[in-house]
Amino acid sequence: MGLPQQVKRFTPQEYFDLERKATYRSDYYRGEIFAMAGGSVRHSLIAGNIVGELHRRLKGTPCAVFESNLRVTIKTTGLRTYPDAAVLCGKPERDLEDKSGETVTNPTVLFEVLSPTTEAYDRGLKAANYRQIESLRAYVLVSQEAANVEWFERQADSSWVLRESRGLDGVLAIAAISLKLPVAEIYDRIDFNDAEQAAEPDPSTRGTHP
Repeated sequence: MGLPQQVKRFTPQEYFDLERKATYRSDYYRGEIFAMAGGSVRHSLIAGNIVGELHRRLKGTPCAVFESNLRVTIKTTGLRTYPDAAVLCGKPERDLEDKSGETVTNPTVLFEVLSPTTEAYDRGLKAANYRQIESLRAYVLVSQEAANVEWFERQADSSWVLRESRGLDGVLAIAAISLKLPVAEIYDRIDFNDAEQAAEPDPSTRGTHP
């Protein structure tokens, strides 16, 4: 009987060095690096709508929106990941293990656009990690299969309350950043009957770090 194959482990510094050279993004958790698949046209449109609307609505406030190239570290668990959109209020706090200073640790609101290949991760491990972020006040999950937005808001006692809006006439309301965003704006130009718009890239074409 053959010996079980060992999984290569990386230090955070090795991960950050590899990410700076990579042509694709990867998450990092407990020494392992996970290449993330590209999203569909619909996924990109929805994420772009969110970033665009938040940029416009947060002008003149202490908060700013960042798109998916911003890397976030969860300090208590060590997960490094790339939310589809992030809102930071005030001065960014950096991950000291990332010598380039390109990773933050204090988001106020995080957004994920759900995909068939990532939904379990976004709802499960990633959501559990996100709830460990001391600064986080809300975590938003956006479906790309229907006009459906779910968001979890942190309460004064540190518990989390789930809210949901179904249909294009709903509103995403997040008190921590005084946001009231019509769901129709999130799904602008989305055609739920267009199969090509929803098609994801072939994951077999995605490389992995050595």
